[in-house]
Amino acid sequence: MYEQIREDALFIMLYAVVTAIAIIACCYMLLRQGNAFAADITPPLRLRRWAAAFFASFALNHVWYMPILFHIASDDVTMVDHVGGLLDSLTFFPLAIAVMLVMLQDRRRPLWPAFVMMVPMAGAAAWSVANNSYGPLPVFYGYALLIGIGIIIYMVRALRQYERWLRDNYADLEHKEVWQSFVVLLIIILVFVAYAFTIEGPAYQYAMQVLCIVLICHLLWRIETLSDLSDTLRGGGGTGERGSEIGQLLQQHCIDTQLYLQHDLTITQLAKAIGTNRFYLSQYFSGQGITYNAYINNLRIQHFMRLYREAVAAQRSFTAQQLAAESGYRSYSTFGIAFKQRTGQTVTAWMRGTSK
Repeated sequence: MYEQIREDALFIMLYAVVTAIAIIACCYMLLRQGNAFAADITPPLRLRRWAAAFFASFALNHVWYMPILFHIASDDVTMVDHVGGLLDSLTFFPLAIAVMLVMLQDRRRPLWPAFVMMVPMAGAAAWSVANNSYGPLPVFYGYALLIGIGIIIYMVRALRQYERWLRDNYADLEHKEVWQSFVVLLIIILVFVAYAFTIEGPAYQYAMQVLCIVLICHLLWRIETLSDLSDTLRGGGGTGERGSEIGQLLQQHCIDTQLYLQHDLTITQLAKAIGTNRFYLSQYFSGQGITYNAYINNLRIQHFMRLYREAVAAQRSFTAQQLAAESGYRSYSTFGIAFKQRTGQTVTAWMRGTSK
């Protein structure tokens, strides 16, 4: 397989470009203070550091395999291959898992299991290095497949918990949800696996490098467009009130003052505004059978409906986008989803029905 790409100057250039992109991404994560992708978003610092480590391992992986692109003895190629597998087991794979876990900001999950679960793979790779043999390769692939299935099952459960946590703590979910990124990453991983088990040759090598670019670019975008939610983890202060008193406080300090129109209003901020803490407020919403997200969205949608009726009655010109922005929504698409969930109708259908 390697003999076919050694004379391919275009592939060698592509390989070098991927390596350079990984190095640049690592330096960007570590050194840049601002956000080049979204200036108004502050991404999690912890996630940036783990991503930098992942990109560094990515670059190390590519640099290590570079001798294979040149004319070296077949025994040396085999040894480079084995040591590369060992490096992947110790760095690339556990760091990839760590980045996925750190994306979930509902709590600080322990990251050491990501490294411990790679010990058998590292052991198989070390045996291959010591004996310069591909003997453990089927075991290596089989164990990797089991780990992959286990991680997918765990991440599905963790994502469900994370989504519930977001709805319990945030009125706006924009720049906070991550499930789309996990779907993209899962597709990339499945393509990697399909190629690794079924295809060899130049087409395989080119496909891998293109996928590497897609992976790096997607992670950069996802990390820099993901808001830091650490303030919610620290929670709010105050002694607070319970039961019906919280309902009265919400009426007085949230509804009457139209605090719900504030962009990115968190449950911690709302709890502080009404003089209680996040725990009691969460209990109150749970007792009402709703989430914090649903509570704020209900108020905002009612505000939108009121603005719409007033504008129609006064025969003022307006757009649904303008009214949604005045109702506390930074994103019209987010408003449209929330509106349909609450009313069962699209915004356009509701306005058409109301006008009759």
